[in-house]
Amino acid sequence: MQLPLIKNTIQLKDFRKLARDLTLVENDLAGSEDLLKELGPSDTPVIGITGPPGAGKSTLVNAMINYLSSQGKSIAVLAIDPTSPFNLGSLLGDRVRMSEQFNKPNVFIRSLATRGSLGGLSGKTIEMTDVLKSSGFDYILVETVGVGQSEVEIAGLADISVVVLVPESGDEIQSMKSGLMEIADIFVVNKSDREGAEAFANNLKKLVHQRSEIIPVINTIADQSTGVDELMQVIKDQPFKNNTRRTFLLAEKAWKLIQHEKMKNISRIKLHEEISSASVDPSFNLYRFVDRILGSIKNS
Repeated sequence: MQLPLIKNTIQLKDFRKLARDLTLVENDLAGSEDLLKELGPSDTPVIGITGPPGAGKSTLVNAMINYLSSQGKSIAVLAIDPTSPFNLGSLLGDRVRMSEQFNKPNVFIRSLATRGSLGGLSGKTIEMTDVLKSSGFDYILVETVGVGQSEVEIAGLADISVVVLVPESGDEIQSMKSGLMEIADIFVVNKSDREGAEAFANNLKKLVHQRSEIIPVINTIADQSTGVDELMQVIKDQPFKNNTRRTFLLAEKAWKLIQHEKMKNISRIKLHEEISSASVDPSFNLYRFVDRILGSIKNS
């Protein structure tokens, strides 16, 4: 795949500068708006990896990196970590399980906290992914925290959405969320050496065949790299989102960016402090409190 000319100054191997630019964007520092507005177009595919906790997403991403790097591909990974409800920071930080990748010259890994976004993806996720897209990588992998609606929201970010499940999900297959079924471009049944894996995969295939298009179901054992070759081939063969869906997803991204812009002057930590102080008053009313906050935003 021939990558387009990039307008901005980020160079593929200048990881230190890339890290600084991502920090600018993540923290809304001076220069971040200009950087984002100068980003050029890019056809670098973004592959979203999502699924429930414990499905082995990080292990699968690690195996995918090994596969791609062995082919001389450059890869950027954005790992969305859970946010602490108390300090709003990332609970995991850089992934220990991906430690073998950090010294590879063609691999760049960055962790990002969800920042309290209920869906697991914040406006910063979109902006930082776009920075990575304009940096000349061959592939970008975005691994979500896998809670709440992040499985659905990843569809608004990724060109290809890979949903990772495990055989133990078999009892839940009939009640699987319709949103998850709609956004998945590929299903992966990981840990397929476990009992019931084949039956689960077969049931999943029957379920996805009810859709208008066929969704591939791939069996993997990520910690042994089994099935990763097949998964990567299916990813390469997947078409990008059609124009109708692409327009819808761009609108969803724009909505989240506008939402983030409107909320950026509200410090969640400061909000905690203010409500902690105000709520000790016996006459405290949450709705009056919120109305006062909204009034201060309008006047700022």
